Amino acid sequence: MDCADLFKNKRITLLGLGLLGRGVGDAEFLAQCGAQVTVTDKKTEAELAASVEKLKQYSNVTFHLGGHDSRDFTDTDLVIKAAGVRLDSPEIAAARAAGVPVMMSTALFAKYAMEAGAKIVGITGTRGKTTVAHMIHDSLISAFAKASADRRAFLGGNVRGISTLAMLPDVKAGDVVVLELDSWQLQGFGDLKISPNVAVFTNLMPDHMNYYDTDMEKYFVDKANIFKYQKTGDMLVVGDRVADRVRAAHPPVAPAASQPIPEEWALEIPGEHNRENAALAAATLTALGLSQEDVREGLESFEGVDGRLQFVRELHGVKIYNDNNATTPEATIAALRALGKDITLIVGGSEKGLALEELISEIKKAVSHITLLVHQNYQGSERLKKDLDAEGISYTEARDLQGAVDDAVKSARSGTILFSPAFASFGMFKNEYERNDQFLEIVRKMGGVA
Repeated sequence: MDCADLFKNKRITLLGLGLLGRGVGDAEFLAQCGAQVTVTDKKTEAELAASVEKLKQYSNVTFHLGGHDSRDFTDTDLVIKAAGVRLDSPEIAAARAAGVPVMMSTALFAKYAMEAGAKIVGITGTRGKTTVAHMIHDSLISAFAKASADRRAFLGGNVRGISTLAMLPDVKAGDVVVLELDSWQLQGFGDLKISPNVAVFTNLMPDHMNYYDTDMEKYFVDKANIFKYQKTGDMLVVGDRVADRVRAAHPPVAPAASQPIPEEWALEIPGEHNRENAALAAATLTALGLSQEDVREGLESFEGVDGRLQFVRELHGVKIYNDNNATTPEATIAALRALGKDITLIVGGSEKGLALEELISEIKKAVSHITLLVHQNYQGSERLKKDLDAEGISYTEARDLQGAVDDAVKSARSGTILFSPAFASFGMFKNEYERNDQFLEIVRKMGGVA
């Protein structure tokens, strides 16, 4: 697909640049396609220095940083909104009042890719969507290579450092694009009234309640865009815990429930929740035409994803796991259940307003020592601290990640060290990716027998 046909000489405003790489990739791609790109963000140039530096080479990219100019939203051909920008922002309202279309890059990619004959597989859910997306993608790559097929598998959406839009020129009819989609990205699908050809809905648990004003229905409405606009011949795969909710929404395609994978299938990654993830991936891969042999081979060889119950190393006989992306109590509970007992837990972060009772109960069963990350902005940690005190559960406080890891290593004489925050990262870190990278760097640099 020739991107110049779509974007050349178009005036496009990118609302939200960020530091994760996706915004930079979108801007680079559009500039290379010949668009006149305006990048605007409330963050200053100094705050976005790493991203801005990569774009300065393009004469057709203009920056308006540290605030917004209303003309960027009214005197333009298209506004592409970053996932983190609220739909009720005044900038979006100004664009729509002026008749300027507002889109999101992943949904825009999906629209054009499906028109070109590619198959889009979208995965959403509160937990498990990243693991399921990678399971499907990696298995497709192996199966296509084994069959010497003239087809390719792509991975995009909510993936660190990848501009999904920039994959557009490489995607052709017959290819399969696997998209991890969060609730905000699915707002963009709703705006375009499209859904993936194959939709996977893993589960639904309270999350992002600070954004959704504690209203689970609002959260579900955004998630439901993954199936709302499906057509005859499309496929919808749902996890057991969300199946009834999806059926009650009367999707246009009858949902198919996943079946447990055979007990003899030996996964590399631990936990019953990962066998549930594998079951969803298996159902999807089967629907895409893979044989059971290829499905099993793909899932048994899957080694996991960074930050999701990731085994990092063994130190002095203690195994260390990185579960950085556990940003809800439910995710940390799943990790504790997967690893069993005698766990030294590093936990804590910024508030999301989620219930902690079940986490406390699981801590009592599985955790031998708690290292609690504390910070002036970590109200989640403060609330957890009160609950731990009320239950008479002791803990050690750490004011940075280095101190937390040092304390955990000192405390753990056996068993497992698990970094599973249960809360968001903001306050101590720019984002969860910085937290992930910092933890891995600290652990990998530690002395001792690895």
